[in-house]
Amino acid sequence: MLRAGLTGGIASGKSTVAQILRGLDVPLLEADPIGHELLKPGQEAREEVVREFGGGILGADGAVDREKLGAIVFADHEKLARLNRILHPRILGTAQKWFEALDRPGGPGLAVFSAALIFESGFDKQLDRIIVCWCSPEQQLARLKERGLSADEARRRIAAQMPADEKRRMADDVIDSSGSMEETERQVREVAARLKQLASADEKRP
Repeated sequence: MLRAGLTGGIASGKSTVAQILRGLDVPLLEADPIGHELLKPGQEAREEVVREFGGGILGADGAVDREKLGAIVFADHEKLARLNRILHPRILGTAQKWFEALDRPGGPGLAVFSAALIFESGFDKQLDRIIVCWCSPEQQLARLKERGLSADEARRRIAAQMPADEKRRMADDVIDSSGSMEETERQVREVAARLKQLASADEKRP
């Protein structure tokens, strides 16, 4: 089975690309929902995060308020690194188990794990191909402002990640999500077809 990663900067179109891939019957696991689950009451990671950042990050339901937490960590690189040290091993461990469960006789030829920090975490070394989706920094900024972030908050979140140009240089496949939905979908279909073909070729090798 071909193990692919889908990554890109914040607000670069990953969720849209992931949705299109699912529509093409490609098994896909997204990191964000795993991270959200880890921050719910009863989760060991949630307790570690509260010990690290204090009870002020909790919402009325006892879950970690991700907006409050984000305001703290995206203003301080060291705090962001500490949060990543708590969450990333668990998220990546879940992804590894997911791939292993799918990689069986009669299973899919291609599976994709979507996460913002595939390169930064070193998880790219566990994958066969990396897809990077990107758009211009101006588009990222506009999309984040549409989500309710201030311009300063949006810039801090963009700056906290590896530059898009660097990710594109390291990619095996690139999707430009700066255009229309139709154009993005066309590129995703091409990439999916290419990866499925590669997976099929690998399966036929003795």
